[in-house]
Amino acid sequence: MKIDLKLYRGYLNNKELVVFGHVFKSWAPDKYRIDRRGVKHAFSIIHMFNISPISNFRIKLNFEDVEVETKTLNDGYFRFAIPFTKELESGWHTYTVSCKFNDFGIVEQGEVLKPYDSKYGIISDIDDTFLISHSNNFFKKLYIMLLKNINNRKVFSDVVPHYKALSSYGQESENSFNSFFYVSSSEWNLYSFINELAVMHELPKAVIKLKKIKTGISDFLFTGRGSHDHKFEKIKDIISFYPHIEYVLLGDDSQKDPYIYERVCKIFPLNIKAVYIRQTTNTKKSEVLKILENLEDLNVATCYFQHSEKAIAHSKKIDII
Repeated sequence: MKIDLKLYRGYLNNKELVVFGHVFKSWAPDKYRIDRRGVKHAFSIIHMFNISPISNFRIKLNFEDVEVETKTLNDGYFRFAIPFTKELESGWHTYTVSCKFNDFGIVEQGEVLKPYDSKYGIISDIDDTFLISHSNNFFKKLYIMLLKNINNRKVFSDVVPHYKALSSYGQESENSFNSFFYVSSSEWNLYSFINELAVMHELPKAVIKLKKIKTGISDFLFTGRGSHDHKFEKIKDIISFYPHIEYVLLGDDSQKDPYIYERVCKIFPLNIKAVYIRQTTNTKKSEVLKILENLEDLNVATCYFQHSEKAIAHSKKIDII
């Protein structure tokens, strides 16, 4: 048996460092390829869900002058949340996680974000917010996931320039940026696919937070479905971790984003600058219009849009790009 040590992008502030990942039994590397075509691609996607996490496995984090050990949880997930007060430059920094297995040492590198001073942070959903996924049509979503490899998946027109403008606004240096977070009801199984797709389309580099990992082929059929409370909790964690800045929230009306964002705005009345909801059907939903009207009454700018050019115009109007 071999193991995979999977690391995700973490983040830190002036008091705490948070990094996380998974450990599970390894498939051969070609099982994870996301550029195959047709049936081979379908098998690659299914293999991402047919995994075996390793629980209670000892791992070690090294970052700057910090060295600390922990063990994985029952689903193979690990999370280091530790005090960290050393001054660092803003931007991306490298951390390492290592473990021993059958007398072999395994070391992987990940990245952790120290945000730049920003006008705001950006929290965006993924499916049907920037990635065309058809989440409100189960069979169409399944068809696209299984038969459209990464080279054939599309993002919405003008979403990339909108996100790039949000990322760069108010920053004086080409190397600095407003922090992006992608929060989705997709599972950790799809992390590599989502990250590579964002890179391919030149979307802003982001901390990605997903749903609890699935461990069986039958679970694959229900990917992205079920409770969305985890998304609310992850957004709440981000805002609580960086409470001194305002946020722009982007989502869509195919599932529960408007309801989640309304809860967030009510709990953090000083932290939400604007809410954007993409319209995924031919007509606007009356319940979404009511929610956005309620948010406007809380002094949150809102935009219900079908095409990103409308969102761009609204962002210019409220002076966030």
